[in-house]
Amino acid sequence: MTSLGGKVVVVTGAGGGIGRAEALLFAREGARVVVNDLGCARDGTGASPDAADAVVAEVRAAGGDAVASYDTVATAEGARAIIDLAVRAYGGVDAVVNNAGVMRERSFLRPDDGSYDVVFDAIARGAFHVSQAAARRMVDQRRGGRIVNTTAVAGLLGNVGQAAYAAACAAVYGLTRALAVELKRHDVRVNALCPVARTRLTGDLPMFAAIGDDRLGPQFVAPAALFLASERAGDLTGEVLAVAGNKLSTWRMVESRGVIGDDPRVAWTAEDVAARWVDLSRHGA
Repeated sequence: MTSLGGKVVVVTGAGGGIGRAEALLFAREGARVVVNDLGCARDGTGASPDAADAVVAEVRAAGGDAVASYDTVATAEGARAIIDLAVRAYGGVDAVVNNAGVMRERSFLRPDDGSYDVVFDAIARGAFHVSQAAARRMVDQRRGGRIVNTTAVAGLLGNVGQAAYAAACAAVYGLTRALAVELKRHDVRVNALCPVARTRLTGDLPMFAAIGDDRLGPQFVAPAALFLASERAGDLTGEVLAVAGNKLSTWRMVESRGVIGDDPRVAWTAEDVAARWVDLSRHGA
């Protein structure tokens, strides 16, 4: 039995890499798929329908059902157009995978050329706008839904030369947690993927230089997205599922044990913080 039979799934950034793998797998699992991709270059420049069209052709050639969307995720208007297409083509939307993203690596100290806005628009604003448009539709439909965002290790731990990318991915983490709380009462579950995979965005990074797609390719990520986008995830919400080849794990922000002062009416001094740092930052029992 397929896990997405009859469901309508929107995948942004589905013209290649992880998004393509997700769209193809979802279609094989019975979903009707909206393949969204602006068709821009790795750095966010340009646009072309070719990427989305190629994946739609692959889906249809395999016997699946898909339509192409070329709208940008970076604006509220573009996001609404993506969801409106799902409604026109298939009558609604049951799941969304926010996978669209661009990357511009540069030193934080170099003068900005607009890179921050381009990266943040595609990743953070894109996830916000598409999730909002989809969630409104899901609430109106009264049958719940699934939203799967995509963050990155850089957004959780930081990385040299990726200030814009890390900030955008960190924003996606915060968005995921907030939406999980707010939309739970509408039976809309919101989780995130944190993939480590060799794609068009990451393929030239040093860590992938000696690693082939057979070990860290997009095919490892797509099944995790399928899990989160389907009923197999049950009531799971607010989680970050990490995929690095054949390794699965979860990321979670955890508060340390902390320390409590002797008198609740007396504020800490900076000297107190320095003296108690080891104790207040300790995790575990």
